[in-house]
Amino acid sequence: MPQEPGRDFTVERGVLVFQAELRKEGRLGFWRWFWGAWGIGTYRKNDQAWVEQKNGAVVRRTIGYRRFEGLEAAAALARLYAVMRLFVNFFQPSFKLATKARDGAKVMKRYHSPATPCERLMADATTSVAVRQRLAKQRATLDPVRLLQEIRMVQQELVRLADTPVHGEMTPPTAPTLEQFLSGLRTAWQEGEVRPTSNPKPKQKRLRRRPDPLAAVTLVLRGWFEAEPWRTSRELLERLQAEYPGMYPNQLLRTCQRRLKEWRRDAALQLVFGTTPVDGISLGSTKECAASIGERECPVRA
Repeated sequence: MPQEPGRDFTVERGVLVFQAELRKEGRLGFWRWFWGAWGIGTYRKNDQAWVEQKNGAVVRRTIGYRRFEGLEAAAALARLYAVMRLFVNFFQPSFKLATKARDGAKVMKRYHSPATPCERLMADATTSVAVRQRLAKQRATLDPVRLLQEIRMVQQELVRLADTPVHGEMTPPTAPTLEQFLSGLRTAWQEGEVRPTSNPKPKQKRLRRRPDPLAAVTLVLRGWFEAEPWRTSRELLERLQAEYPGMYPNQLLRTCQRRLKEWRRDAALQLVFGTTPVDGISLGSTKECAASIGERECPVRA
């Protein structure tokens, strides 16, 4: 059953306070244990079938697969579930299977017309008049655009809570106004996935795990490269070994090659475009390079 803030619980100084006492189920009686042991009645493996079938269609598509911890994340999840319940039940139509027939290996399925859960409940003959009136009154007070805006805001908050390091700081996202949110819907399809919780967690840039073996002679190698840029990394390493005998073994050849590759890339950009590479952008992708230098294509590859 969905828990709504203010009605079922409140947040006081970062602590969830429930209105009703949370009780655990006691020991099973004899008959409940008997029927459960024989697989009859409750405690069957498919007891939650009607709830679990919405894990992929609603829960995972909305919340994603991040790990949430703490009372602040629990309160944000409660707010998100409260809004999603209204948005899905009142404004998200879906198909329901009507008939299914098999002709050999061919299966023919027929579906009812798409309808929201609220419309199906009101169309049911067993629904009372009081329930119909209450649903109609509640639906008249809801705005799907505002509900969607609140969903996106809570999703951004959940992403911030999940991606913030324990001892780090991360600026909270600014909530857009309703006009800004509506104007962004026109071009949202061009940006791909718009749900913040569906975007993968950004990976931290891998830093050097060992001390730089060429830190003391980096400026010397850079000067040799600038003076004679046609020299190979092996020639530079041999010259370095001649200048400093016994200090730089042949195992540093690959390190010299990587260092020389970066310097040549910088020199190529400076020669062709008169600029240095932007931090965090690799020249392996022409689109990223074009975005960094303002051109349609980047003819230089690392």
